[in-house]
Amino acid sequence: MSNTVSSAAQPSANAFYRAVWRWHFYAGLYVVPFIIMLAITGLAILWFTTIAPEYGDRLAVPQSRAALPITAQSDFVAKAYPQGKITQYIAPYSATNPALFRVALDNGDRMIALDPYTGAIIQDVLQAGTWNDFFTRVHGSLFLGPKTGGLGDLLIETAASLGIILLVTGLYLWWPRDGRGYRATLLPNFRLKGRLFWRELHSGLGFYGSIIILFFFVSGLAWASVWGGKFVQAWSTFPAEKWDNVPLSTLDHASMNHGALKEVPWALEQTLLPQSGSKQGIEGLPHDVPVVLESIVALGRAIGFQGRFQVAFPADEKGVWTLSQDSMSYDSPNPTADRTVHIDQYTGKILASVSYADYSVPGKAMAVGIALHEGQIGVWNIVLNFIFASGMILISVSGIVMWWLRRPEKVLRFAPPPVDANVPLWKGAAVIAVALSIAFPMAGVALFGALIVDFVLISRVPLLRRFLKS
Repeated sequence: MSNTVSSAAQPSANAFYRAVWRWHFYAGLYVVPFIIMLAITGLAILWFTTIAPEYGDRLAVPQSRAALPITAQSDFVAKAYPQGKITQYIAPYSATNPALFRVALDNGDRMIALDPYTGAIIQDVLQAGTWNDFFTRVHGSLFLGPKTGGLGDLLIETAASLGIILLVTGLYLWWPRDGRGYRATLLPNFRLKGRLFWRELHSGLGFYGSIIILFFFVSGLAWASVWGGKFVQAWSTFPAEKWDNVPLSTLDHASMNHGALKEVPWALEQTLLPQSGSKQGIEGLPHDVPVVLESIVALGRAIGFQGRFQVAFPADEKGVWTLSQDSMSYDSPNPTADRTVHIDQYTGKILASVSYADYSVPGKAMAVGIALHEGQIGVWNIVLNFIFASGMILISVSGIVMWWLRRPEKVLRFAPPPVDANVPLWKGAAVIAVALSIAFPMAGVALFGALIVDFVLISRVPLLRRFLKS
């Protein structure tokens, strides 16, 4: 078959190409600033969580004797903050790391790193005053409204949703055409100069990183309030009904998160907590053992919690003790080892227990996906995420440079790619746009807004026509 494109088909193909290019440009106008922000804050979060945690988790302590009883350790914290209330204990990573205690105070929670051998406080920081907390808030909400469902959260979800459209249109633009074979496309020519060099860099990074880019967009969207919270997460959460009809609280597991930090496994966030005060549950602590921190930690060790794990105190008179170990809280580099156990604060009975094996298929995928997204699985994961974030910044910068070199008359104008009045194949493109809009609602909202701007406002406002002239 001849590779020659007919003269009738060639203009149509070019017109459709320019139309896709225009949509790629418009999506990029919105998405690129967010990509740069997310990449920079993601790198900062990676540093302050996996390399230099600010609560003192990884500080070294000399192992000179047997560790003090947990009760004695908590007494040292209580003496330092008699007006506070201890709400969480985090076991050390190893015998040469400190234990952590969370203390609730009127002016905010504090995280105390304690030498488990001497009871000395070796680090004391405000929980919400760390750099990690700052960058996490920027990364998730831009400090615009609440972390879930606020304006910032919706703006970022829109950017991630449009990012998928940006990726799809970018792959279409990359596809070999006009006699350019796959070899030339798969092997970018970095010997080119000027705008052509930046085009090769932009398309090469975008193509070879496309699978990872899609993964980061989708795993990030799973935390978002609309696509994640209303659709995927709502239908994939662990059903509390599996817990043998134990009484349930009106609070869900997400209430155990602290500030902007996401510490509860994704598959459990919307699951209701069990409630203390009934005769339900299976044997946990013996009847003659008091239900206190010391015995709860001992029970955790007895049922298989090793290394670092977390103990959350009952929040109120109906609350439960919660033992947990998961990658979301950086307890373990293995997301398939996630485990959460709830214990009645009065009887010491185990009310509920859920592990990775109990999650739904999307829940399992997200347990692994979030760990990869946040660089929690090991040094290789940290290195991969650093390369990815740096690459995303470079892709964004190269797109900006291409626009700058392409703009006409060397004046500051948006200058979107030109498009013909009658674009062929518009029905197929419309079907794809509608499908993506249904799958990612915030992308649909943005596309509808762009259509209004492009076909209604620009055509009627002379100043906008001059500023956005191709």
